[in-house]
Amino acid sequence: MKPQHIALAVLITAIWGFNFSLIKLSLASVDPLLLAGIRFSLCAFPALLFIRRPQVPWRYLISYGLVFGIGLWGVVNLGIKAGLSAGIASLVLQVSAFISLLLGAWLFKEQLNRYQLLGMLLALGGLLCIILITDGSVSLSGVLLVLFGAVAWSMANIIIKRANTQQPLAFLVWASAFAPLPLFALDYAVNGSNSYHSLISQLDASTVLAILYQVYPNTLFAYWLWNSLLKTYPVSTVAPLSLLVPIFGLLGSVLVFAESVPLSKALAVILIILGLAVGLYGQRIVKAFAARIDRRPEPSQHTRVP
Repeated sequence: MKPQHIALAVLITAIWGFNFSLIKLSLASVDPLLLAGIRFSLCAFPALLFIRRPQVPWRYLISYGLVFGIGLWGVVNLGIKAGLSAGIASLVLQVSAFISLLLGAWLFKEQLNRYQLLGMLLALGGLLCIILITDGSVSLSGVLLVLFGAVAWSMANIIIKRANTQQPLAFLVWASAFAPLPLFALDYAVNGSNSYHSLISQLDASTVLAILYQVYPNTLFAYWLWNSLLKTYPVSTVAPLSLLVPIFGLLGSVLVFAESVPLSKALAVILIILGLAVGLYGQRIVKAFAARIDRRPEPSQHTRVP
């Protein structure tokens, strides 16, 4: 990847990482499915009125909207509400990187090299360290829900790749329009009108700001750039960059909720960063090092005349 694209990817992961803390703040006042419905309503409107529909079949817009809106963020919101901390949720969701790599290899015949496989194993070890923590920041139901969201995120990445859209922002806006009604319907089926009454009585300025962050910087801006990167590079190149999200996710959780970071969490962070470095740059570094060795001039030999 070009250096400027790597810098954009890091910015995206920072925006996404801090978003988990803002989701948890919002869930104190808003029901999980209702929160996702509001988020994607604002993603679609009024932007949809000013942005033309992208030239892709409707099935891609509908499937992406449902998978991304309900399967990913509706379910992740439920996982955080079920007791998963913001930092831990951001870590567990990164299983999506491994699923995306495997799906990319299967569907698009993208070759996985030994460095990517080793990087996956190292980062997976880091995630396992997190999942096994029992300090109160992890719940089994929360982990399972966020793991489901990870599968949905991988599927959403594949849909974007299949759609091959040249208009990633328009694609995101129009696809978002298919998520709110099912989310509102699901929320009503589960909670009746209670969540709507609670929303009216508990909504405050901090919750509104948190929701606006989820809509504009986090969804429209960051996912627009992310989908543009997926359009430019193979899934196996872009997906591992999402492993930076939990670093920012933990940082945000520490700053906002004073989440503790024991040795096990620190070890997980190290393993994830190491896995990312090996998976993305291991082959390039080894080749560059080998090329430097090949270019080194051989010591000159002077023949002494007797």
